[in-house]
Amino acid sequence: MPARKINLDELDYQIIKLLHADARIAASEIARQTSSNERTIRKRIDRLVQDDIIRLTAILNPQAFGYITAADIFLEAEPEHEKAILNQLTSMPQVTYIAFGQGTTEMSIEARFKDNDALREFIRSTLPRIPGLTVTRYALVPRILRNIDEWMPPEDDFLSE
Repeated sequence: MPARKINLDELDYQIIKLLHADARIAASEIARQTSSNERTIRKRIDRLVQDDIIRLTAILNPQAFGYITAADIFLEAEPEHEKAILNQLTSMPQVTYIAFGQGTTEMSIEARFKDNDALREFIRSTLPRIPGLTVTRYALVPRILRNIDEWMPPEDDFLSE
């Protein structure tokens, strides 16, 4: 297991848990709920952000914008085109997730669309136009049961080692 770059404790866990439930919660309210000093809470939050433990950001609901079709798309990328492929995929608003697979040429993306026709166009026309990229398979995702923004490590991971 790789070493953590920062030790976390029970107070960090409580802060993260409260922010996870409501990212708009005031530091004063976190201090009240954890019986801590507000200044301590503000410093802890700043440190958690600075040390890349948490990101404070707005998470959009794709369905609120009419993006009701989701797909996991599996790709093969020729190594000599990898950087250009990543640049193109990263710039596409449909792509919500990009990851390398276990093999050196395997990639997977998650993409969102307003309808199945847009998905079909993306898979059959948009992606194949990218040099060095091949679509190997895809799967429609009818319902996402748990997303990354809902993930929390177990409390034991916050205890100092």
